[in-house]
Amino acid sequence: MKLLSSSKKNKEKAFKDYIVENKDSFYRMAYSYTKNENDSLDVVQDAICKGLSKINELKDINYIKPWFYRILTNSAIDYIRKNKKYLALDEEDISNRHTYNDTYKDIDLHRALDLLHDDYKTIIILRYFEDMKIQEIADILDENVNTVKTRLYSALRKLKIEITQ
Repeated sequence: MKLLSSSKKNKEKAFKDYIVENKDSFYRMAYSYTKNENDSLDVVQDAICKGLSKINELKDINYIKPWFYRILTNSAIDYIRKNKKYLALDEEDISNRHTYNDTYKDIDLHRALDLLHDDYKTIIILRYFEDMKIQEIADILDENVNTVKTRLYSALRKLKIEITQ
């Protein structure tokens, strides 16, 4: 019994350390989905809570990165689906706002990303915004490497079409 509780404590400590070390990346990932600071913080908090509650499902501590990114991605997508009616803003509302802290330099790219299906969007975000390797993305999404490559190239083609229109 002590071995099990010791193992769980080690996993929890490793998880907490991992969260603290990578909190900025998690926030950026959530923000790329929600486009809102408070919503992003809610998504990250929800993912951390889910991670802590499911820490026993993590068999090998070396796979904490893909395991948690999967939780974070699913939490972000779930949050958007649940709050879609609250997140939708008219173009007029956006253009009439006076935003002095506009952090988006490539607004066309982000708009085109929003038009992509969640599968494609996730791969683009993980590859180019989080600078992950294809193998890491495949681990996170629990997909074959070739499937990830195919979706990545399809997503890039779709982005190119959207941006050039």
